[in-house]
Amino acid sequence: MSKVDYSFTQNRELSWLNFNDRVLEEAEDASVPLLERLKFISIFTSNLDEFYMVRCGSLYDLSLVDENYVDNKTGLNGQDQLDAIFDRSKFLYKRRDEIFKSVNSSLKEEGIYDLDFEDLTKNETKFINKFFFNCIFPVLSPQIIDLHHPFPHLLNKSLNVMLIIENKGEILYGLIPIPTTLPRIIYFPKDEMRFILLEKIIYEYVNEIFSNYNVEFKTIVSVTRNADIALSDSQIDEDEDYRGYMKKILKKRTRLAPIRLEIYKYSDSILTEFLCDQLNIQYSQVLISNTPLDMSYVFKLYEHIEKVNELLFHKLSFNPYYPRIPRAVNEGKIIPQLKKKDFLLFYPYNSIEPFLRLLKEAANDEKVVSVKITIYRLARSSSIIKYLLEARENGKEVTVLIELRARFDEENNIHYAGLLEEVGCRILYGFEEYKVHSKVCLITRKERNNIKYITQLGTGNYNEKTSKLYTDFSFITRNTAIGEDAMLFFKNLAISNLNGEYQKLLVAPFGLKNKLIEKINTEIDNAENNRPAGIIMKMNSLTDRELIDMLSKASNAGVKIKLIIRSICCLIPGIPGKTENIEIISIVGRFLEHSRIYCFGIGEDVSIYLSSGDLMTRNTEKRVEVTFPIEKPVLKKKIMHILNIMLNDNVKARKINDKGEYEKVIRSIDLIDSQNYFMHDDFSENREEQMIKESYFTKLKHLFK
Repeated sequence: MSKVDYSFTQNRELSWLNFNDRVLEEAEDASVPLLERLKFISIFTSNLDEFYMVRCGSLYDLSLVDENYVDNKTGLNGQDQLDAIFDRSKFLYKRRDEIFKSVNSSLKEEGIYDLDFEDLTKNETKFINKFFFNCIFPVLSPQIIDLHHPFPHLLNKSLNVMLIIENKGEILYGLIPIPTTLPRIIYFPKDEMRFILLEKIIYEYVNEIFSNYNVEFKTIVSVTRNADIALSDSQIDEDEDYRGYMKKILKKRTRLAPIRLEIYKYSDSILTEFLCDQLNIQYSQVLISNTPLDMSYVFKLYEHIEKVNELLFHKLSFNPYYPRIPRAVNEGKIIPQLKKKDFLLFYPYNSIEPFLRLLKEAANDEKVVSVKITIYRLARSSSIIKYLLEARENGKEVTVLIELRARFDEENNIHYAGLLEEVGCRILYGFEEYKVHSKVCLITRKERNNIKYITQLGTGNYNEKTSKLYTDFSFITRNTAIGEDAMLFFKNLAISNLNGEYQKLLVAPFGLKNKLIEKINTEIDNAENNRPAGIIMKMNSLTDRELIDMLSKASNAGVKIKLIIRSICCLIPGIPGKTENIEIISIVGRFLEHSRIYCFGIGEDVSIYLSSGDLMTRNTEKRVEVTFPIEKPVLKKKIMHILNIMLNDNVKARKINDKGEYEKVIRSIDLIDSQNYFMHDDFSENREEQMIKESYFTKLKHLFK
């Protein structure tokens, strides 16, 4: 077996931490409005929470069950990676603390006060005292920890005040869980721009709560638990349906092994040792934070400020942005328009409304016989579900493959699966070893005794909320070959055939990676025979070792490769003899870059694919993903235009250097913020035809020189 070459790859987890540091950089950016900077701190924190629950949880499991496991990009085993993560996290916590302190200070200058107890005025102290005894004290559940009161189970990410207490010379420990039934933010009646967090109040009143003890030390703690539940159909009882099984297994998530202990501001070596012993964790897994341990309150604060001081809110937040309906989409019914042209919606700059209109039309169109759709994540109040229910009520056959294992959306999907099943929709679930992550909707119509298909394929979820926050593509077409492929795709899902053959679609886990390798090999052959060769890819993450090695091989053959990778990137560019022809940028801005684009070749014959999946091993080998071609010249031109702007971004883009680190792009006189550009540009095909004089294919040729 050949030795793995680690010279041009980096660890997935450490790459992700670097990306999250990039998110934190937005909170540090003075050009970003203050409230948005606070939101970026919150996003950084929730990102890190999920990372610990899922990725560190997986590594923890691997370190216990597989002694021989090593990362194929660095050769590190599970424990080595965890040690590196904890070490890097200490740096990130300190950096977040500094930025949070700075942002909070600037918010105070604008009249928004996140107060500590010592900051309160006399009247505010009186108000809090009354509020505590009337509203907080009655719902608290404090306890001591001793022989008769064992150490309790601390729920995942719950906040708790921990104490060292003394009574008649005996040292004990006390605990007060912060109630989730009370509001997290307490505003003051005379000035609703001044507030204090609930845990700070309870922390201040511990002497009143443990009145028969002397409080020797107090702090606030939170435990993060492994949330990476391994699901296996072999565990399901024969008389139990899959949805019922999922409800039961999800309850285990809150009781899984601790992976991290966070302490707010003040630590004590005796208490820390006690908690490590009770939670069975190492001291390295303990992290001290001067930033609140749960930053989710920021979004409630954001809404509150908008409500009570609209003028200040608009000063300190992004200008409102409303997705547009493209000029290519006329008012009125969508289905007749599709006979003349395909639609390519670019979220969030284009609205999801045309697709919702299409679903509503299909639900009420007498010629529509069936609607089939794959669902991974949905909005809490989903119009998609509404129109699927409407279609079934109108006698259409409705088939929904709903993935119950969409992490942290399981309960929502279970709820919707029940609603759909109750009205007679045909419900399918994912597979034991493969999540269904594809985004496909197929509408079948009977027109003059002929079957016609309308197919929608996307790079992102059927979620009206995230379509305003994530950049994604939604492609709607009456192309016969694509429609027939979609029909076969749903048939194959229904009979558990993951190895189907398709005319146009590339379908993981068995029909995507090999096709991409073929495309890369074609570009290698072009370069070796002195023909134009190039590859452009945009994705969220790149981890698949086989594809990384293929890109290195292409680079060595002289293929110019440009990658736009938002978060995890295990490939290090610019390494002589390895990746010297590869350039990589990452764009982090107001919207989350979520679309996947894979382009092969240069010029008007370029092959362009959009995809639901990244080039991660989990997507290429462990998920059902659909990658689909864009073939019409006007739509190819549109995508090339989009890529051209992104590749020239010099405001929100960061270049990955030959050490795998982010660095700012060298700026020219003209500043290009790609997201800001798209917010103000009109993507109608008509305008492109009329006003774009130079082909974007030609512009991209210049990029490869």
